[in-house]
Amino acid sequence: MNSLPTPTVVIVPGLRDHVADHWQTLLAATLDQVAIVPPLEHDGLSLPARIAALDAVLAEIDGPVVLVAHSAGVMITVHWAQQSTRPVRGALLATPPDFETPLPPGYPAAADLAAHGWTPVPRRRLPFPSIVAASSTDPLATARRVSGMAEAWGSSLVELGDVGHLNPAAGYGPWPRAQELLDDLLTMTDSPELAR
Repeated sequence: MNSLPTPTVVIVPGLRDHVADHWQTLLAATLDQVAIVPPLEHDGLSLPARIAALDAVLAEIDGPVVLVAHSAGVMITVHWAQQSTRPVRGALLATPPDFETPLPPGYPAAADLAAHGWTPVPRRRLPFPSIVAASSTDPLATARRVSGMAEAWGSSLVELGDVGHLNPAAGYGPWPRAQELLDDLLTMTDSPELAR
């Protein structure tokens, strides 16, 4: 049993924002204390605008928070962590994309990502505990590249196997493992100095 106050879970979606049958949306519906970073009305590819949107959500929350990020939401979280002093209890970082390698058709081009601030990907240790949930068949990043990111960030790496990009197109939808990993993260971070 956690001795700390229950943290607010902040959902950080990827570039496609809110998808009704996405596991992040479904997870949020099961949580008592949750906030979701809203979609941007303009400049959807702007990393600074996405970081500002995350900051605005966090500014409204008193007490401890845990971030649950997917895809580009992981990159938003990691870039945000390089410039913010707001403490968080931990982060679940699911299937980070490799924005330093060309993405498949239908995704932003490398030049557009660079022009909007997404690259280079930060490689400094995160200032909070984190779990990177990695797919062995993600079309947006090789397992080797994701493993390298997790190591650079000081994250625990959880290999999920063949889950694609862990999105509705790959069959997720409901992803019960999200709650399990969130519970694992809370257990990892159950110490008073992380409760701020």
